[in-house]
Amino acid sequence: MTAASTPKGERRRHLLVVAAAQLLSEGGFAAVRHRAVAERAGLPLASTTYYFDSIEELITAAVRHEAERELEAGRQRLHRLSERSYDTGEVVELVLDLLLGEASRDGGVDSVLLRYERLVGSPRRPYLAEPMREMAARLHELIDEIFRRSGMDLDRERMFELIALVDGAVVNALIESDPDPRGAARRMLRAQLERGSSPP
Repeated sequence: MTAASTPKGERRRHLLVVAAAQLLSEGGFAAVRHRAVAERAGLPLASTTYYFDSIEELITAAVRHEAERELEAGRQRLHRLSERSYDTGEVVELVLDLLLGEASRDGGVDSVLLRYERLVGSPRRPYLAEPMREMAARLHELIDEIFRRSGMDLDRERMFELIALVDGAVVNALIESDPDPRGAARRMLRAQLERGSSPP
């Protein structure tokens, strides 16, 4: 058994992953550096290279951790919503949390801009290709389940159209310096869902 596989080692590795995920959300890829991660985790600098062979491995673990956290939070909210009746507004907010991140709830540009910068910047990092595809597939499965359980008769092609509409609304809002890109996406998505399942 290596030190990294002991309970203490696993705890330290987890602290580093959580710290890296926080930095990634707050400042993008450039913010994830060995020293910054170690300081955020409250661990020695050498621990980052002891538990991870490279910064790329650490970033990959951080991306997976954050995606898993968001998916689990989404599943729990879906379970709670499924136990009672709920309206279109609740579905919209849950979907936007999954697409834009919970940090976007209070409005503002920074968290949404950082999220889209990470998404757009991922193709420049080949080591993220597989985990990003895997996480995207699981995200789409969850969003599909949300729509199905809410009683909305949407096929997967329509679901992808709605996701593209959200992305378009967000990007346009960012270009136009809209102070609330989530608000723009909310209006677009809610209007489409209330209009029905037929494409515009």
